[in-house]
Amino acid sequence: MANPAPRPTLRRARSACPELDCVRDRLSPGDLAFAERRARAIGTTADRVLVAAGLLSDDDYVRALARHLSVRFEPLDETPRDAVPVDDDALIDAAVAGMLPLDTGLRREIVVAPQGAAARRLAELAGSADAPRGIRLTTEARLRGFVARAADTALGRRAAFGLATAHPGLSAAPRRLAAARVMTAMAAAILVGVAWPGGTAIALGIVLAVLFLAWTALRLFAVATPPQRPPSSPSRDADETLPVYTIVVALYREAATVPQLVAALDGLDWPPEKLQIVVALEADDTATRRAFATERLRSQWELRTVPLAGPRTKPKALNAALPFARGEYLAVFDAEDRPEPDQLRRAAAAFASGRDRLACVQARLAIDNTRDSLLTALFTAEYAGLFDVFLPVLAALRLPLPLGGSSNHFRTAALRAVGGWDAFNLTEDADLGVRLARFGFSTDVITSTTLEEAPATLGPWLRQRRRWFQGWIQTVVVHMRAPRKALGELGPAGFATLHLVVGGTVLAALVHPVFATTLVVNLVRGGGLALGDPATIALTGLFGLTAVAGWAASLLLGLVGLKRRGLLGIAWVLALVPLHWILLSVAAWLALIKVFRDPYRWDKTEHGRAKTSRSGARVVACTGVRSGVQCGAVSGAGRSAAGGSGGRLRHGLKKPEVAPATSQ
Repeated sequence: MANPAPRPTLRRARSACPELDCVRDRLSPGDLAFAERRARAIGTTADRVLVAAGLLSDDDYVRALARHLSVRFEPLDETPRDAVPVDDDALIDAAVAGMLPLDTGLRREIVVAPQGAAARRLAELAGSADAPRGIRLTTEARLRGFVARAADTALGRRAAFGLATAHPGLSAAPRRLAAARVMTAMAAAILVGVAWPGGTAIALGIVLAVLFLAWTALRLFAVATPPQRPPSSPSRDADETLPVYTIVVALYREAATVPQLVAALDGLDWPPEKLQIVVALEADDTATRRAFATERLRSQWELRTVPLAGPRTKPKALNAALPFARGEYLAVFDAEDRPEPDQLRRAAAAFASGRDRLACVQARLAIDNTRDSLLTALFTAEYAGLFDVFLPVLAALRLPLPLGGSSNHFRTAALRAVGGWDAFNLTEDADLGVRLARFGFSTDVITSTTLEEAPATLGPWLRQRRRWFQGWIQTVVVHMRAPRKALGELGPAGFATLHLVVGGTVLAALVHPVFATTLVVNLVRGGGLALGDPATIALTGLFGLTAVAGWAASLLLGLVGLKRRGLLGIAWVLALVPLHWILLSVAAWLALIKVFRDPYRWDKTEHGRAKTSRSGARVVACTGVRSGVQCGAVSGAGRSAAGGSGGRLRHGLKKPEVAPATSQ
């Protein structure tokens, strides 16, 4: 009798999302189907969908996965520092790697915080001969929190002195001989002036005038350059191809702006499962921390405390957040910023299609509270000329860009490669733009706008401009420590750009009152110069040309920028350009004095004081910003004007019942 045919072996169908197996008994079929469907659509794992949608907390999910794998969950709350047998630098690197060694007393194990597709890979091995052994699971938040606590001193040292240690010649950190060299140069200039007073004045005047005119010519060239035609819409890559994006915001005494900031960043058009928002807070800033506690922060938000070491500056706070960034790209925003919802997509598209070594793209900044005062109207025209006319031309010429302090988008690897930000530079953005160029990286400008708030009164405006001028002076001094090396790394055009764009802006503001005063005095004393000597006539004419050319360049740059912004209705404010130059000169001279008296103190600009908004966003009146905040809506359309939760709704995510932010 023939043997019967063998019966087919029944195998359980492999789950498309095995990472859900550990929680299938806790969720409804509809929620499971939603997580699987969305995970396929955006190219991530279903556990990330569950957490981002608030269906499970990260803690609950990883505990369930640990039980499913028959391994321990490691909370790390009471783990002593000496149980992790690595030095502090390696421990900091563990924040990005998502794993660290743990000495349990009996054996060495690895604590793993599942990142990316790690949960799926681990779940696929459950119950098999290859099931993981010798590991413990924890959450990313718990692992990063342990790193922040255990390596606080090393984190502070790296944030404050990392660049000065790795590249001492590229940091504005104090140097013993710096003051002596400056004083020696000044003494030599005085001696030359005493020995040859008339000739010194003429020679110096000619040199300064030529530099001023070169500065002016560069701006007029930008005005004469036709704008590049921007794409009608950004290249919208499929969500499944998008990488993880990190946003870093450094805040200090910004409780008034927290609701607006949360609304704006939650409204960005990027899958929340692939978004990380790190807020760097100072240890004593309890008001801002309380403001965040009243917000319903989603799972992508993390609050980090800046270590106390080193200067208290924005760049140090950004450096403190950098080790915790896990995105391929990293964007920096300020407290009052309202970026266009598609800005991250435009930046990612620029990186994908950009030239080799493109490390940073700068979005365009625009002033929103234009109608608050004459100063904010002038600020609007100035920013329109800078970000819509001047910087795009520099980028097209592949010249170094003095970045704006906000809406910079970086390749995270490139940012780390150049040492991050200089904690001692008061315009860390401009310095970083030059340093990227010195390392062989390029920068571009994208056609996306971020709305900002400008100071509306003279005191805050002067303090902000003084800080900017002081930082630009620091930047030029730092990059001129080794002029030949800087020339070789930047090339002749880049080297000239450093001096004309960064140094030239300071020099123009410093010498403008000298030129204007000399022109007026010579005209009065010389009776229209009819009786003046030829040298005086020539010098006065040169000074007059430079003063008028500077006004003209500023006026034309602002006019073209306002036209491109569709804001010609406020072009009348450009009649105040000569007055604006006087204010700039005052700020520049105050900055020069402060360079010697108090070089590293950060003069903070208070935000949340706007009274009007061109965009129709909510305007909030706040009092007691320093010690506590009381706010009330004054006008505008509310959260939706800044983007609201539109990004989340576009992605079809459910709103979480409770989704607390990570806090350290």
